[in-house]
Amino acid sequence: MARFRLELGPVPLHHQVYLDLGAALDQGEWRPGDLLPPERQLAERYGCSLITVRRALSELTREGRIQRTRGRGTIVLPPRIERDFAGTLSFTEEMQDRGLDPETRLIAARPESAGEVVAAALGIEAGSPTLYLERLRVAGGEPLLLEQVHLPAERFPGLLATDLEHASLYDLLTARYGTRIVRAREALEPVLLRAREARLLAQKPRTPALLIEGTAYGADGAPVEFARSWVRGDRTRYYVERVVVRASWHTDPDANLAAAPLAAAGARPSTSVESQHRPPVITPTG
Repeated sequence: MARFRLELGPVPLHHQVYLDLGAALDQGEWRPGDLLPPERQLAERYGCSLITVRRALSELTREGRIQRTRGRGTIVLPPRIERDFAGTLSFTEEMQDRGLDPETRLIAARPESAGEVVAAALGIEAGSPTLYLERLRVAGGEPLLLEQVHLPAERFPGLLATDLEHASLYDLLTARYGTRIVRAREALEPVLLRAREARLLAQKPRTPALLIEGTAYGADGAPVEFARSWVRGDRTRYYVERVVVRASWHTDPDANLAAAPLAAAGARPSTSVESQHRPPVITPTG
């Protein structure tokens, strides 16, 4: 006998199953690592066809909440860690807020000569000395992102001899070298992990991931850091909250009146496809 009654109406049956399964996952009926009941058992639970169940499971799979494996069944995955792309908290602070134990593992720390891309980003000549740092950021025992950082060597003498695993890099640059990072310009790109990055992130080669590449600037306006970060796509999701501006608000009194209460309350209007897109200026987190 069905435990959940599906209703005929505007909401498709498979979406009703998807919503109820999602709610059950949120409430802890099945925990990460658990196997969901077989499809036939789920069909009996909802009093629907196998096709309806499969469509619901496909939606949850696309969201990264479950993984369907031939011969093993359907496994519940850990929830993705949501990160504010424009946030001001460091990685360590964010993970601690989520109850996860953060860890930084130093993979490489060495002097290098700047290639053309790094030199252009840092405003130095190609071949100039730089410092290369590679760090694996871990939370709850799982690697989440791999950072590859380039810094101008002349600006930070002796940096490689410091503790780069247990302290914030940006805090170190501020306290020891008087260089405070105030802004960064970054780009996001979906990529497939190469073999080396995949191994460090405990993933298979060509697994989808997110590449964040950008330059950070000091208070004097000079570029200080060029970095690439490879982020696991199955465990992390970024979001951005934007203020929406429309040209019509300057001429439409009703629109201006509607926006006024939001401004007075300090609220941010919701995202609109009609909003004007501008490259975000990101506050770095170190």
